[in-house]
Amino acid sequence: MFRKILIANRGEIACRIIDTAHRMGVATVAVHSQADALSRHVAMADQAVPIGPPAPAESYLQGARIIQAALDTGAEAIHPGYGFLSENPDFVEAVVAAGLTFIGPSADAIRAMGLKDAAKALMEKAGVPVVPGYHGDNQDDDHLSGAAEAIGYPVLIKAVAGGGGKGMRKVERAQDFPAALAAARSEARGAFGNDAVLIEKFVERPRHIEVQVFGDGTDAVHLYERDCSLQRRHQKVIEEAPAPGMTPQMRAAMGQAAVRAATAIGYRGAGTVEFIVDGSDGLRPDRFWFMEMNTRLQVEHPVTEAVTGLDLVEWQLRVAAGEGLPLAQDQIALTGHAFEARLYAEDVPAGFLPATGTLAHLAFPDGVRADTGVRSGDTISPFYDPMIAKLITHGPTRAVALNRLARALEATEVAGTVTNLGFLGALARHRGFAAGQVDTGLIERDLAALTGAQGPSLAVQAAALLAAASPPGGGQAGFTLWAPLRRTIVLSHAGQEITGAVLFHGPNRAMVEIGQTGLEAHRDASGWRIAGAAAGRVVHAGGAIHVFAGAAGTFGFVPLDPLDRAAAAGVHGNLIEAPMPGLVKAVMVDAGEAVTAGQPLAILEAMKMEHTLTAPRDGVVAELLAQAGSQVEAGAALIALHEPEEDAA
Repeated sequence: MFRKILIANRGEIACRIIDTAHRMGVATVAVHSQADALSRHVAMADQAVPIGPPAPAESYLQGARIIQAALDTGAEAIHPGYGFLSENPDFVEAVVAAGLTFIGPSADAIRAMGLKDAAKALMEKAGVPVVPGYHGDNQDDDHLSGAAEAIGYPVLIKAVAGGGGKGMRKVERAQDFPAALAAARSEARGAFGNDAVLIEKFVERPRHIEVQVFGDGTDAVHLYERDCSLQRRHQKVIEEAPAPGMTPQMRAAMGQAAVRAATAIGYRGAGTVEFIVDGSDGLRPDRFWFMEMNTRLQVEHPVTEAVTGLDLVEWQLRVAAGEGLPLAQDQIALTGHAFEARLYAEDVPAGFLPATGTLAHLAFPDGVRADTGVRSGDTISPFYDPMIAKLITHGPTRAVALNRLARALEATEVAGTVTNLGFLGALARHRGFAAGQVDTGLIERDLAALTGAQGPSLAVQAAALLAAASPPGGGQAGFTLWAPLRRTIVLSHAGQEITGAVLFHGPNRAMVEIGQTGLEAHRDASGWRIAGAAAGRVVHAGGAIHVFAGAAGTFGFVPLDPLDRAAAAGVHGNLIEAPMPGLVKAVMVDAGEAVTAGQPLAILEAMKMEHTLTAPRDGVVAELLAQAGSQVEAGAALIALHEPEEDAA
């Protein structure tokens, strides 16, 4: 077994690998960009090596720098995690050439599965069922159009070198094919530098079911299946194992096909064989087809660990160190059911835009596995995937595991950034999903209901007003003679002001007035109870009051001082500020220039997206406070305006 390994990754997967390595007595080396110098994975590792600036291309994708860090620290092997360099065959060859062990498959195996068309041809030869389609080299428009006609509409155009839904278009009719082909090629060229495509039959009621495989270079086994059908824009949201509705015959057929795929390329390590399944008539052994093979550990591997009781990272280390498969196929048991939900910093009402922010508060409930790379006080950076955590639950049945997931999501507390927590909770309580009626179109069909934001109830507002009226320690703020202490409070929530009054009748009794409504409040050992019901947990963090109201959601309130509000009102309207940390890509106006409301002023690049900042009103540019190429923090002033001068009369 290795004495020391280097993890060529960051975030929750780096922390996950470090946990297992330390349990096995293996020392760990972390690498980190400048942005990650104080991150959780760096704190957990035995050693840490800086490898460059925040941008991945200048740090985590610098293979030579990472290999040198391994040599300098005496690491014997490199674990790539997932993403970044995990499926880069050139990096694998460089690791081996340096005399180190790559904890994963060979470069040849990665190359064999790297291009979808070549992989499908290889799988067809190995006896693995593939989706009817055209995977040839002829990329002539007319030839591809003819192939689509032969396959039969609807068809799916897919980038050969694709991933993440890029370069993919569904085409319903022949007359729509040319435009869809041009769009898919353009997107593929921009994302992968390769505009070649393949054409496949579109499955009308698709389910995404994948099989976890593990090989030692000679033999391979499967560790059952995962259902990843709950997706949005081809991105997985909630995964589960095993697949609902799975039959013994279907499981055997899919497992055997996945093992044939792994043995066909002499696979070593953990991998996933992904299948598209036609779920229109239940799960049938003749209705599944190979899509692709991911030659690495998957984000959703914890659900497989939960139902098998195995540690896949431990298996990776043991096989990479020269051991054979730890268990034979008939020794791998399947027990119960598991779910994984991906918690992200993202603005769901704004179209699931990635978000940033400092995590003023982060807490997970007992009884749930939370794989995370961040802690309270950490910052969600614009440079990387905005995942906060993966929440995994297990139970003896699917219903129990799903109930546990719903409760775990309700009890999870995040403050300091917007998240998709409410969206995940709505999915966990979705009746169709609970009934096992899953397919890749479920989220889009019910998107409005799943993302409908509800405002804070009167009870939640009352809890925030009580928290603002009392210091965090729980005592009263001030006193009066002969009458109850009354405090008028003004809070801001989502840009709206909430005004209320709190009348204290002693340390543990109060009346909260909001408009014409009065709510009685009593405090016991568990906190305030409003109108007889628990008010929800309240946390003071980051200058705000956060009310965690279970299934109703999380609500943040900022106490407002009337004097400060009056002083700040005129200033704030004159400043164009960065809504999140990012790079100023362009400034589109000059000092002294007159602008009109809605006019584009600057472009900010953040979270791999461009955001146009516009003038909030008519005015004149008083001063440019940032230039193109500047890296700015959230709230940084970029442009100052002043009122247009009145014409002299």
